[in-house]
Amino acid sequence: MSKRNSQQAKTAARERLRAERERQAKRAKVRRQIIVACSVVAVLAAAGGIGYAVVQANKPGHWDAMKDEKVVAPANTTGKDGTTVVIGKDTAKKTLKVYEDPRCPVCAQFEQTVGSTLKKDIDDGKFKMQFIGGTFLDGDALGQGTIGSRGEGSKNAMSALGAALNVSPEAFLEYKTAMYSAKWHPEETTDKFKSDDYLIQIANTVPALKNNAKFETAVKTGTYDAWALAMSKTWDTNKDGVKGTPSFVMDGKILTTPGSDNPPMTVQEFNSVVDAALKA
Repeated sequence: MSKRNSQQAKTAARERLRAERERQAKRAKVRRQIIVACSVVAVLAAAGGIGYAVVQANKPGHWDAMKDEKVVAPANTTGKDGTTVVIGKDTAKKTLKVYEDPRCPVCAQFEQTVGSTLKKDIDDGKFKMQFIGGTFLDGDALGQGTIGSRGEGSKNAMSALGAALNVSPEAFLEYKTAMYSAKWHPEETTDKFKSDDYLIQIANTVPALKNNAKFETAVKTGTYDAWALAMSKTWDTNKDGVKGTPSFVMDGKILTTPGSDNPPMTVQEFNSVVDAALKA
C-alpha cells in the first residue's frame, strides 16, 4: 500500500470515528432530556397526587355530608323527619317501643328467637310496635353530631329499611327479620351491611322487595340516607333512658327480666314482661 492510500485510510477512519462519537453524544443528550422530562412529570404527578389526596382528605365523607341534606321520609312514617315508625292495628291500646341497631348481634339473637312472637302479637292487635333504630355500632354519636369511624353498615342498613318501609310496613318487618336472620346477619366486626349489593341480595328473599326496581334504586342512590341519620339521632336523644340494644319500652318503662337489667331474650321472658306491662 502506498503512503497516499495509507494516509487516506487513516483519514477516513478518523472521520468515521468522529461521526460515531457525534452520534453517541446526540443519543446521550436525548436520553438526558428524556430522563429530565420524565422526572419533571413524575414530580408534577406526585405533587398533583398529594394535592388530590389532601383535597380528598379535607372533603367531607358521604355520611358527614348527609347530616346537612334535606330528609326524604319514607311512606308509612309520621313525626319530625318521618322518624316515628309505628306498626300495628289502630285498635291496639298500647305501644311497645323496640330499640335496635342493624349490626347488633344481640338484636339478631332476639329476632331469631322471639321475632315471630313479636310479629304475631302485632298482627293479633295485642299492641302496636314503634321502631327506633340506632347506628351506634358504626361509632356514631349523632346526638352530638358525630359520625364515627367503626363502619357504615348500620346507617346503610337503616337507609335500606327506610326503602322497605316506603313499600309497606309488612315489607319493612319481613326485611328486618331477614337482615337479622342467622343466614344473613354478619358478625359485628364484619361490616357487610355497607354493601348495597348485599342488602339487595337479602331483600330478594322478601316477596314484596324481590326485583323491586324502585326499592333497589332507593338503596343504590341513598334516597333515605339522611332519614337513616335522623332516625339514629332520635335513638341517641331518646327520653326513655335507653342506652343499649335491644331495648323494649312500654308506658315509659324499660322492660327487663325480673331481678336484672337484661332485656327479655326468650319467648317465655318476653311474654311475661309484656303481659305484665299491658296489665299495668
